[in-house]
Amino acid sequence: MAISDHVDLEAFMQGVHKRNPGQTEFIQAVREVAQDVFEFIADKEQYHAAQILRRLAEPDRVVSFRVCWEDDQRNIRVQRGWRVQNNNAIGPYKGGLRFHPTVTESVLKFLAFEQTFKNSLTGLPMGGGKGGANFNPKGKSDSEVMRFCQAFMTELYRHIGPDTDVPAGDIGVGSREIGYLFGQYKRITNRWEGVLTGKALEYGGSRMRPEATGYGAVIFLQNMLQHVRQDIAGKRAVISGSGNVATHAAEKIVELGGKVLTLSDSDGFVHDPSGIDRHKIDWVKDLKTRRRGRISEYAQEFKGSTYHAGKRPWGVACDVALPCATQNELDGAAARTLIDNGVVAVAEGANMPTTLEGVDVFHAARILYAPGKAANAGGVAVSGLEMSQNSERVTWNTERLGTLLRDIMIDIHGKCVEYGSLKGGHVNYVKGANIAGFKKVADAMLAFGVV
Repeated sequence: MAISDHVDLEAFMQGVHKRNPGQTEFIQAVREVAQDVFEFIADKEQYHAAQILRRLAEPDRVVSFRVCWEDDQRNIRVQRGWRVQNNNAIGPYKGGLRFHPTVTESVLKFLAFEQTFKNSLTGLPMGGGKGGANFNPKGKSDSEVMRFCQAFMTELYRHIGPDTDVPAGDIGVGSREIGYLFGQYKRITNRWEGVLTGKALEYGGSRMRPEATGYGAVIFLQNMLQHVRQDIAGKRAVISGSGNVATHAAEKIVELGGKVLTLSDSDGFVHDPSGIDRHKIDWVKDLKTRRRGRISEYAQEFKGSTYHAGKRPWGVACDVALPCATQNELDGAAARTLIDNGVVAVAEGANMPTTLEGVDVFHAARILYAPGKAANAGGVAVSGLEMSQNSERVTWNTERLGTLLRDIMIDIHGKCVEYGSLKGGHVNYVKGANIAGFKKVADAMLAFGVV
């Protein structure tokens, strides 16, 4: 018999370990998908013969480059940049750029792998990619960030394009950084084209993009609750993070009648028993975007709230939880605490914020649990719609984009239910998302032959 995927899961994962030594985040992401896909493809020889899963777990290419720049004291600084182009079977590579000192090749490979399935779920023609650098924009002047972004794009520009690879923002890459990156791309190539998403409205950005990830996660959460005849109204929510995703998730929870109790950053979290309302959310947005402050300042501003340094918010009693900060922020112990406190639903606004042990705890408790590749797909969905607007040289209004975002999230929920429904009516949303995302990409790969 020809070499195929007809091996057990552990044998497959041993191969992944061997080919990617020390890349724990990437290996974790592959296992999380493979354990569901193996069951789905067990009786489907075409996927085995074509080595589809093996090929998906090997990026098309990983580009690594040096980024040299000069700080305000005229010191020469050297960072490392990457672009991981995982799979373009269904469209140009699409995924964000992350600037953070924790960025490694393993982190970006895991994100690009996850992005492949997330983009597939949206139904839009987008492949999976991710990039970034171990550069920390915190504490840097605007001039320093500009010089770094220009140096980064001077290396990256030759690997991207509107029909090749379209980066976006991520942690550490907001509207300021996107502007500097796009300006340098335009300077080098002498072309104005939709090579980046997350742009400001003044130069080709899309309405609804800032809100899309957080809003989409809550729309997905609402659909999960409605599937079991519940609603967000009256629910207490704990949210981690205080950036773009977290604040817009909080905004949507409040709009739908829920009560937000927490927000956080890398230093700790704030707990506001009276609820973080729209006024307070706007204050946090200003704190984080204009003043670039820390969430601890919230407790100084709003009486009755408390700040908990060095801790995460998962010990606060709640009905729903939205991890919206970063990967592996919610472990098994935290998951058990949430269960003991009565949580009924968890929707991931961040990418892989729950460890494998935490996921197992949620599954064992049979609560509603939505993985990031499904729940936070709204961001990349509106990025895909920004690409469409750039191609048409038009700008769509907020109402149209809001409707499209809602329809895409409802469709993703339906796909998860289709492939993740279990006996007794419970839905394994992880399984549903993994299989639905895999099938579209895998079938496209089969159509292309051995490439």
